[in-house]
Amino acid sequence: MTVAHVVRVCVTGPECSGKTTLARQLAEHLSTEFVPEAARLYAERVVRPLTVDDVLPIAREHVAMVDAAVQRVRAAALNVVVLDTDLVSTVVYGRHYYGFEDYWLNGEAVRRLADVYLLCDVDLPWVPDGIRDRPLAGNELFLEFADELRRLHARVHVVSGSGDARRLSAIRAIDSL
Repeated sequence: MTVAHVVRVCVTGPECSGKTTLARQLAEHLSTEFVPEAARLYAERVVRPLTVDDVLPIAREHVAMVDAAVQRVRAAALNVVVLDTDLVSTVVYGRHYYGFEDYWLNGEAVRRLADVYLLCDVDLPWVPDGIRDRPLAGNELFLEFADELRRLHARVHVVSGSGDARRLSAIRAIDSL
């Protein structure tokens, strides 16, 4: 049996806001697939500072990863997938870092809009890791994410706090679906 619609839960927000940890926890809680952040995987692979020329390759990599995960979820007769960011994140970061706009990327972000966005607040300590590079941009980026998601009329739940409080807040938002 295959599932017609796979619910996409996207954990999003500024760097170092707990997205990956939360996305993995939610995938485990829901016993489903977790799709890692394409931009992080790409940055780790190219081992150099990212440029505007990397925005679209990151977006295409994200699309391929999500499409493959959705197929696996359907084949397993599951109905949800958890994303550690999505194309909305690529749009926001492309604008923020490079002033980048692209018709295809913006269209795909709308077409592939998640069913719910868990927007991670910037209330966790910033931790450098060789990929993250803007410790003071958190609040500004949080507002950019919130504005873009509002513009897209996305279903958004802000998650804040740490540890179990953050995880439980996210689980309640998913359960409301």
